[in-house]
Amino acid sequence: ERYDLSIPEFTHRLKDFFLKIYAKEISQYFTVIKLGSQQIALISKNGRITDILPPSSCKIYWKGVIDITTEIIDIYDNFEISGDKIAPLLYTVENWRESIYSQEVPEYKIGLLYVDGQCIKTLQPGLHAYWQCNRNIKIELWDTRSQEIEISGQEILTKDKLSLRINLSANYLIKDVLCVTSILANPTSYLYKELQFGLRAAVGTRTLDQLLENKTVINELVFKHITEKTCDLGITIQSVGVKDIILPGEMKTILTKVVEAEKVAQANLIKRREETAATRSLLNTAKVMEDNPIALRLKELEVLEKVTEKIGNISVYGGLDGLLKDLVKFKA
Repeated sequence: ERYDLSIPEFTHRLKDFFLKIYAKEISQYFTVIKLGSQQIALISKNGRITDILPPSSCKIYWKGVIDITTEIIDIYDNFEISGDKIAPLLYTVENWRESIYSQEVPEYKIGLLYVDGQCIKTLQPGLHAYWQCNRNIKIELWDTRSQEIEISGQEILTKDKLSLRINLSANYLIKDVLCVTSILANPTSYLYKELQFGLRAAVGTRTLDQLLENKTVINELVFKHITEKTCDLGITIQSVGVKDIILPGEMKTILTKVVEAEKVAQANLIKRREETAATRSLLNTAKVMEDNPIALRLKELEVLEKVTEKIGNISVYGGLDGLLKDLVKFKA
């Protein structure tokens, strides 16, 4: 048979038979690569990696056609691909996805490496690649930035049996991803439920008046509750806050009337205080005038000045002494 030697791989249908019967004889003409169940091989042609041979495979190449080098890697214990090899493998080998699992961990995130369903370790931001032959590999991404969770439309009865609709939000950080995932199957669902429980406990044990008098009591109680529940889980609660407290329509009307009545009562109280102060001032003035006739006369003249502001001409008889002592008379 004739063979095209520009193709370095020997692909004859009887190659396995030749290899078994004439193993020694063909070694002078061929390069034989035979791998175990926990080995892979990197095939370089003229110094460039072009192929990845999976475990338990066998390849035969003609010698002298092109420069072929082989690197055999044992992947039984160490299946992580070193950083200097990731780029050449991913960008030069066409069938790399059959043997390699690769995942980019973005900034502000942490990766969890799972091998055959078991979490092995955390991964920092960057490109990571692993040999996935004979094993199942997955990388799960977790955000390390502050995250918000919303508790919306919660219908809760107060201690005095009034129905309130409350919207609440909380901000949290996942500090220890391994701790969280080892204890909780779904951390977000756990946080949501515990925030619900804390909110219902805070509202259901207080009357509406108590809640309105201290508007921060709900935040404080829910924060305390959720912090106690998450302190050993690797989760840090940053803040808890009530966004809205929605009252039923009829309750809004009643409260509006109550507020209006309170404001009217406050206005009346202020008015009475001012009237009392004015009366007290008049009383003090009267006492001063009672003991001082000149002060009384000056007050009369002050009143006279106001009365005569719109009069064009004033005639005064008796001189200054008469003005100060006699009764003033007007003529129309």
